[in-house]
Amino acid sequence: MSHAKPLLPTSIWMLGFVSMLMDISSEMIHSLLPMFMVGTLGASVWMVGLVEGLGESTALLVKIFSGSLSDYLGKRKGIVLAGYALGAFTKPLFAIAGGIGTILTARLIDRVGKGVRSAPRDALISDIVPAAHRGAAFGLRQSLDTIGAVIGPLLAVGLMIAWQNDYRTIFWVAAIPGLLAVLLLHYGVTEPDNLTTATPSPLSLSSLKKLGAPFWWVVAIGGVFTLARFSEAFLVLVAQKSGIREAYVPLVMVGMNVIYAITAYPFGKLSDRLPAEVLLTAGLVVLIIADGLLASGGTWWVIGLGVMLWGVHMGMTQGLLSALVADTAPSDLRGTAFGLFNLVSGICLLLASAGAGLLWDTLGAASTFYAGAICCVLALFTLWARWWWRKTSHPTR
Repeated sequence: MSHAKPLLPTSIWMLGFVSMLMDISSEMIHSLLPMFMVGTLGASVWMVGLVEGLGESTALLVKIFSGSLSDYLGKRKGIVLAGYALGAFTKPLFAIAGGIGTILTARLIDRVGKGVRSAPRDALISDIVPAAHRGAAFGLRQSLDTIGAVIGPLLAVGLMIAWQNDYRTIFWVAAIPGLLAVLLLHYGVTEPDNLTTATPSPLSLSSLKKLGAPFWWVVAIGGVFTLARFSEAFLVLVAQKSGIREAYVPLVMVGMNVIYAITAYPFGKLSDRLPAEVLLTAGLVVLIIADGLLASGGTWWVIGLGVMLWGVHMGMTQGLLSALVADTAPSDLRGTAFGLFNLVSGICLLLASAGAGLLWDTLGAASTFYAGAICCVLALFTLWARWWWRKTSHPTR
């Protein structure tokens, strides 16, 4: 009898490190961008929310087409590589921005790159890893990705102190790890050669019907989860409002992402053994508590605790939602399934982020987080509705 293969293949680790490098690049910029927009360019908080919502929702809208294309071709790595390259080469636009228009353009192009790569990458992970280990695989990739989200703001803080708040030079430096991510993906990831192409077209009516009710329930849950969890730019702004020195504000994102990175892989492994409803319900309860703390307007440590709990919520739920998509979608339509899932999430993110910014400007910061808590309750009802549906039909996960 041959020796057992490693739990997770090398290509999964490489994809994780690619995500880590790109997140270092992105978070060096995004941890500073809200302050740069408001303080340097004179944007309103509503505009910050709109830019964030448009950027992220654009990425999620693009995923449906890139994911479906990867199903149709039966090849995913080339599309993933193109998406990472697009993200890397647009980073300098942030450094040369003279107004909100350029920032919005840069954010949209950067997020298009994310949209191009994300659904095929998640489908590629599903292709490489057996179903019994998907929770662990998505958790590992998310954990490494989030380590990048820790390193990026730390670098931003160090360079802000060393270079006396020179935003633009830091944005130039952020392009370097993005380029390294492209090189590592090209040389370090091997794609399975036995993928099945989708017939007929992945976006045809017959293909959409083939996805089935279990998948659409996951889409509904993902949408309401996104409504409950708007852009993380608002965590940066609430930290700045609490009186933290400007150069140290990105440390808030560091703390959140440290918790996210620590919890994503263990909770991913746990999700391979527990019913999905258990972890998702617990994650929503944690987010409700986090929203309450962030709305309190308390001291920096109260805000910090709220941000940490936000990270716990992310670790408990994000890898699991990806695994649920993979588990409920046919193998030849996984790219399409991830794209559709993220299409709905993208629309919800645009609504959530723009709405959060509007509430902040009109009713104050607390109203933004109270609204998030209300959406958490809505997500709980949707989750329990899915549980009831599964109890009265054929269980899937």
